[in-house]
Amino acid sequence: MTAPEAVRAAVDAAFRDEWGQVVATLIGLTGNWDLAEDCAQDAFAAALATWGRDGVPARPGAWLTTTARHRATDRLRRDATGAAKLRQLAVLERDPIEPSAEEIPDERLRLIFTCCHPALPFPARVALTLRTLAGLSTGEIAKAFLTAEPTMAQRLVRAKRKIVEAGIPYRVPPAELLPHRLTAVLAVLYLIFNEGYDEEDGRRALAAEGIHLARTLVRLMPTEPEARGLLALMLLLEARRAHRIDDGVLVPLEDQDRSQWDRALIAEGLTTLDDALAVRRSGPYQVQAAIAACHATAPHAAATDWPQIAALYAELMRLAPSPVVDLNRAVAVAMADGIPAGLALVDDLTESGELDGYYLLPATRADLLRRDGRLAEAATSYEEALRLAPTDAERRYLTGRLSEL
Repeated sequence: MTAPEAVRAAVDAAFRDEWGQVVATLIGLTGNWDLAEDCAQDAFAAALATWGRDGVPARPGAWLTTTARHRATDRLRRDATGAAKLRQLAVLERDPIEPSAEEIPDERLRLIFTCCHPALPFPARVALTLRTLAGLSTGEIAKAFLTAEPTMAQRLVRAKRKIVEAGIPYRVPPAELLPHRLTAVLAVLYLIFNEGYDEEDGRRALAAEGIHLARTLVRLMPTEPEARGLLALMLLLEARRAHRIDDGVLVPLEDQDRSQWDRALIAEGLTTLDDALAVRRSGPYQVQAAIAACHATAPHAAATDWPQIAALYAELMRLAPSPVVDLNRAVAVAMADGIPAGLALVDDLTESGELDGYYLLPATRADLLRRDGRLAEAATSYEEALRLAPTDAERRYLTGRLSEL
C-alpha cells in the first residue's frame, strides 16, 4: 500500500504532465472532445483509487492513457448509437489498447494548433487551450477571466461545435501555413501568462500555466526559435514578478531590489534565449526576451544598457510594429539619448491618437516630464494616468508620485 499523501502527489504530478497528452490521444482517435475529457477525468479518478493499492506505475502517462481508452471503449459500447459513435468505437477497438512508448505519437502538438486555430474567436482559443491542454475546469477558467461560469461553458461548447462544423483539421499545419499559425499559438500562450502576471488579482495560476504550456511547446517543436523566445521572455519576466508589487503598490523596475530576483529563472531564461538566437531566425518574442535580458543582467538600474534596448525596440518595431512598442522605444530613447528626445516621441504618439485611453501613455509622459524638472506638467499627466489606471497597485503608485510633486 502506498501512503495516501504520496498517491495524491503522484496523481497531481501526472495530471500536470499528462492531462493534455491523454486528452489529445483520445481526441486524435475519436474526434470526440467531450468524450475525451470525460474519460480522462475517469482515468485520473481511477488512479487515485488504484495506485494506493497497486503502487504508482513506472509509466503513469501510459497507464492513464490506457485506462482512459478502456473507459471510452466501454462508454461507446453502452451507447454506440449513430454512425459517428460507431466509427469512434471501431477505431478504439481496432487500434492497440496498450501501445509501446515508441508507438504513442505526441498528439499534444495537433491539439495545440487545433485549439489556437485562427477560425476560432481569440477568447475561445484561450479557453479551449486552458481546458483541454492544462486541464482547468470551466469554473476555474471563468473565475480567472472574471466571467460567469455559464458564459464560459457556452464559449467552450461553441468552440468545439465550430471545430466540427467548420471542419477544422486536427493536425499540425503544413509548412507553408506554419509561421502564421504558430504566431496564433504563441499569442494565446503569452496572453495566458500575462493574465496571471499581476499578483494583485489572484490569477497567479495562469502565469504558471503559460510557462508550463510554453515548455511543452518547446519540447514538441525543439527547432522553432520563437517558441524558445517566448519561453525565455516568460522566464525572465517571472524572475522579477514577486518584487514588482510591494504592500499593494507597484514598484517600478528601476526601484526593485535586484538581489531578490530569481537567479535560477534568469539563468534558465538566458540559456533558453541563447539557444533560440543560435538558430539565427529572428522574431518578435526573441527580441522581447533580449530586452528583458538586458534588464535582468544589469547589476543595478544605472548600469542598464539603454542604447542596446533602444536598438532592440527599433528592431521590434520592424518585426511587429505597434504604438505600444513605439511608446516603450520612446522610454529607451529618453534614457539613452536624453529626456527631450524621448518626450518628442511620446508627444508624437499623443498627437496621433493611437493610444487614447491607454494609461501608460500619460504615465510615461508624466515620468519623463518629472525627470526633466517640468513638475506642473508632470502633475497634469499623472492625474490623467490616475484616471485611466486599471489596477489598485498602479493607482497607488501614481498617487504616490503625484503627492511627491
